[in-house]
Amino acid sequence: MHLPERRPGQVRIGVALQIPPPYSTVLSSVRAEVGDPLARAIPPHVTLLGPTVLDRDRMPEVTDHLAEVAGSFAPFVMGLKGAGTFRPVSPVVFVNLVRGWDECAALQDAVRRGPLAQELRFPYHPHVTVAHDLDDAVLDRAAELVQGFEATYAQGSMRLYEHGDDGVWRTVVRLVLSASSTLPAVGGTA
Repeated sequence: MHLPERRPGQVRIGVALQIPPPYSTVLSSVRAEVGDPLARAIPPHVTLLGPTVLDRDRMPEVTDHLAEVAGSFAPFVMGLKGAGTFRPVSPVVFVNLVRGWDECAALQDAVRRGPLAQELRFPYHPHVTVAHDLDDAVLDRAAELVQGFEATYAQGSMRLYEHGDDGVWRTVVRLVLSASSTLPAVGGTA
């Protein structure tokens, strides 16, 4: 994971869609089973804004911006299924997003405006990482473990995370997607 340098008075943040239990428990277990050292530091998620450094005094502006974004999006159905990889470009194995792609793309575009405007390092590709920066045999094992994984749930919020000095990403605020919706009934919510 690319972590931008942080100076005194700054915070490192990210914005993501958290995966709800029991699916998050399964995905965390896979990441831990293959020995990914980030298994306990990063909750299973779909990234909307990757690690970003900003001055701590800008956090209220960022939170207001994200609340406005969340208020303009309705909850939607997410579907996850099977394994994918970014190899050989990047040593990552992930669970594919098979439903909710357009909503994730629109959300990340809205998040990356205003105080969080920035260029992407790679084209946006919503996914849930289960192994990163490990050798090929371990990445292959992670792909095997999630090949049959499937999940469908209502995505009702996004989260602003802060990266702690201990390397753990923690929720700062949960922002409810609150625009009107005609969301069909599905299991689990995040």
